Amino acid sequence: MSQASQRPPTRADLEALPRGVKGEIIDGVLYAMTRPRAKHQVLGAQIIASLNSPFLLGKGGPGGWWILPEPGIELPRSPEIAPDIAGWRRDRLPELPDGPIQLVPDWVCEILSPTARRHNLLIKAPYYASIGVSYLWTVDLDARALLVSKLEGGHWHDLQRFGDETEARVAPFEAVTLDVAEWWSLLGPIDAP
Repeated sequence: MSQASQRPPTRADLEALPRGVKGEIIDGVLYAMTRPRAKHQVLGAQIIASLNSPFLLGKGGPGGWWILPEPGIELPRSPEIAPDIAGWRRDRLPELPDGPIQLVPDWVCEILSPTARRHNLLIKAPYYASIGVSYLWTVDLDARALLVSKLEGGHWHDLQRFGDETEARVAPFEAVTLDVAEWWSLLGPIDAP
């Protein structure tokens, strides 16, 4: 949902949102939606757990990344945006700042859920392309699927698709195999069509 007003929305508008509502400002529009529910949060935690040891800590992998859940990011045309998960190569962001990160992520992961699906697909994905995010993971919670897109010429190009793979080399984290099937393990059975 968006909130129209005569003045551009500010951080104060975000802070005034009711409890349980998450907001972002993109291109001068305040978008508000309910906070992610339990299955969304569990899936995000599974993805972060898969990446933290090899890429954040360098255990069993190359290290060299910051991997953060819902980081507060201030970017051009967006005084506040919070991807579900975002990552920066440490050669671009050597240290985490005390305040909001003001550098475009190298990788973003958005988990599609009923309250955020349309927003993620129609607002955030084009915004990420316009600011130069290199890789976008779109995770479909209901379908138990991961779509990996790479930015080329200012547009997203499908690069990889995963579902139940136990040894996937997923861009930009190809240095280590990921058990994508394990991500879904705590979510219960897929609803029948």
